[in-house]
Amino acid sequence: MNTAETFHELGFRLYGKYVHYQLEAEQLVRQTLERGQGILNHTGALCVDTGSFTGRSPKDKFTVIDETTSDTIDWGEVNRPISKAHFDILYKKMRSYLAEREVWVRDVHACADARFGLTIRVVNETPWANLFCHNLFLRSDAHHVLSPDAEWLILQAPGFSADPQTDGTLQKNFTVVNFSRKTILIGGTAYTGEMKKGIFSVLNYVLPLQRNVLSMHCSANEGKDGKVALFFGLSGTGKTTLSADPNRSLIGDDEHGWSDDGVFNFEGGCYAKAVNLDPQKEPEIFGAIKPGALLENVVIDVNGRVDFSDISKTENTRVAYPIQFIKNAKEPSSGGIPKNIFFLTCDAFGILPPISKLDKGQAMYHFISGYTAKVAGTEMGVSEPQSTFSACFGRVFLPLHPLKYAELLGEKLDANPGIKVWLVNTGWIGGPYGIGNRISLKYTRALITAAMNGKLDDVTFLIHPVFKVSVPQHCEGVPAEILNPRDLWEDVQQYDRKAAELAVLFEQHFSKYIAHASEIIKNAAPVLLD
Repeated sequence: MNTAETFHELGFRLYGKYVHYQLEAEQLVRQTLERGQGILNHTGALCVDTGSFTGRSPKDKFTVIDETTSDTIDWGEVNRPISKAHFDILYKKMRSYLAEREVWVRDVHACADARFGLTIRVVNETPWANLFCHNLFLRSDAHHVLSPDAEWLILQAPGFSADPQTDGTLQKNFTVVNFSRKTILIGGTAYTGEMKKGIFSVLNYVLPLQRNVLSMHCSANEGKDGKVALFFGLSGTGKTTLSADPNRSLIGDDEHGWSDDGVFNFEGGCYAKAVNLDPQKEPEIFGAIKPGALLENVVIDVNGRVDFSDISKTENTRVAYPIQFIKNAKEPSSGGIPKNIFFLTCDAFGILPPISKLDKGQAMYHFISGYTAKVAGTEMGVSEPQSTFSACFGRVFLPLHPLKYAELLGEKLDANPGIKVWLVNTGWIGGPYGIGNRISLKYTRALITAAMNGKLDDVTFLIHPVFKVSVPQHCEGVPAEILNPRDLWEDVQQYDRKAAELAVLFEQHFSKYIAHASEIIKNAAPVLLD
């Protein structure tokens, strides 16, 4: 099924001058090499460059405003509106552009729980972008052809540039989501993550609004006892490292749904950061770099070896691979109701405890907060710690108001009172960045393992005076003195001042939502000291 004629026989619309349909990974790799669009590294993984865009461009993402979305989308800086007329212009131009070109078409789906599944047809301008879709989305049987019209359509044409004067965009590159037409248009950028996050945004709209399923930007794993754990966290907090546990099965590393029956992965693969990838610290990801994997924007030497520390192209180097490349991946990618939820934060100010337990209101408050701190080395131009808040740990992907997701989290916690929610600081203790020390990964793992095994259930807890979270006073294998960060500061009054400053930052972020927040969330806010 590699020709346009096959499409005509099956009643498909013609998407390009020559159409490659549902090719296997090996074929896509070979075609990429033949066209000079990539090379192999020494392990056989395909290496490509995504051009001038090595990451997403959030300001160039738009949602069509129409009768479906006008009253449901949380319009603003995150969700920028574009008219139906402009969408129609772009759609017509892109179809005409692709009709004269060789294209790669793939039918895939999202959501491991078939009850909430989404069928997707992707049309790509390059074979390696189609390989990305093969790796990241859930794959259909190679011999099974979906219906002539999948539910959602993605047109991805990096070579097509928009005209802001006539097309309603800000510049030549764009991502446009149309919920009524169930179509995503991506042009002017070859960064593959735009496709992944485009569908994630779609699911963040459809599932909470129409199916009462909480969509989540988190990783998930499952112990041998069947107990599921969720890990939320922004960049640099250790989400990937801490969820990749050789003693637990990986459900997924990034996007999940939580239904009345349990947790399920949205995806069929992983899109892991490759910067400073270390085979000792992250052996599962390192081992997934093999034939069929796609490396983006990495630097390789004449022998085909990747220098994972080289960020001359971008700090956002990536590797995309099917989840089955992880030895302990669970199939199917689903599990039961989570027993433990971890909110990870890299607190560079040395204030938050290494681990603390949250009640329902605090869980909703810290979910809305999505706090961490950027430190030097995490982003270009960052020389001093900078506080960062991203509602629900993924604000830029949320079409609905963030409180919708927080309230849905509260409903899930009410329906399952045995769930424990933890705030885990993987950042600094004994002082802020530059003075204190970063918490040992060994101790963080021990604290998380103890929480999952129930070994923190019966220990003594103290209430933090500012953030009001419950701090355990004992954990086997962890020095007791690190559990209360205030005790490690040489000047405890300085700690109190910095804790008050951090509380103010939390409140400044929460001020965007306080007018519509429930009392239980408001009451979970930190204490603002005089």
